Parts: sequence; C-alpha cells; structure tokens
Amino acid sequence: MLRNNRELWMAFIVMVAITGVYAFVIFVTREIPPASEVFGHGIGIMGFVLMLMTETLYSLRKRSRGVRWGKMSVWLQFHIFTGLVGPYMVLLHTSWKFNGIAGATTLLTIIIVVSGFIGRYIFTRIPRTLDGLEIEGSLSQEALKQARRLMALWHTIHIPIGMALFTAAFLHILGALYYATFLK
Repeated sequence: MLRNNRELWMAFIVMVAITGVYAFVIFVTREIPPASEVFGHGIGIMGFVLMLMTETLYSLRKRSRGVRWGKMSVWLQFHIFTGLVGPYMVLLHTSWKFNGIAGATTLLTIIIVVSGFIGRYIFTRIPRTLDGLEIEGSLSQEALKQARRLMALWHTIHIPIGMALFTAAFLHILGALYYATFLK
C-alpha cells in the first residue's frame, strides 16, 4: 500500500546529499569529475549496483510467494528508492557526456525512471492491503479491471525497456573495461 511518499522523500534527501558531495568535488578539483577517474568510477559503480538491486531484489521477492522476506510494500518502497538514487548516481557518472553506448544507456535509464513514475501512479490507483494484495470491492469492478489492464500494459513496456537498459549497461561496462583497462 503506497499512500505516502516516504520513499520519494528519502530518495530526494539522499540525492541532495550526493549532489553536495559532487559539488564539493567540483569545487576542489575545479572540473566536472571525469567518468574514467576514481570519483566518477565510484559513483558509477555504486549507482549501477543500486540499479541492479532495484531490478533483481524486488523481482525475486515478488516471485517468492512461499518465503516471507518482509512486506511487499516495503520491498516496493526499496525498489522505488534504489530506482531513483541509482540512476541519479549513474547520471552524475556520465560527466554530462552522452556518446555511443553510454549515451544510449543513459537515455534508456531516463526512460525507465519516467516509466517507473507512471507505474507507481497506476499502482497507487489500485486499493491494496498493507501486504500489497489487491482489495476487491472497494472500487467499482469496471474501474478495478481498467487499472489492472493498465498495469499489465505498463509491465509489457517497462520490463523489456529494463532488460534493454541492463544489456546496454553491461555492454558499456565491458567496453569500458576493454578499452580503458585491458588495452593499457
């Protein structure tokens, strides 16, 4: 049941703190942190790990009906939090350069985050228990059917874009390792 915006506020606060660190690095070095240096790599790696957690942990919890690893609503909040903070860190990692596969990956990241906001909006239109289960009968059946159809349509778009994003991200990582590390 997502009726408050706690995960959004927490993500906002963490992103403001990250922005402060990023601004401090710019102030000290007098340049935008290059993606290929320690700070740029570090923020990119941390952001990618958060994005990977976003993609895998919530999906695993959703599919493990027999195992109780906490409430689905808490996992969804975690999914939203990491799905905002991780991409933000990856955006800072770009050094504001959007070329090649890294640029395509950034574009897919922006699309998936926007899609996530749309999905969150649709999700909150369906009444749920604290455990995330749909409540029958509180909306008219037609409105509930429409919300379910929208959610199903959203999933058919959001999930393939996420898969394309992670494919592009892994290609970017492999390319960066090959060209920046192995060829030196």
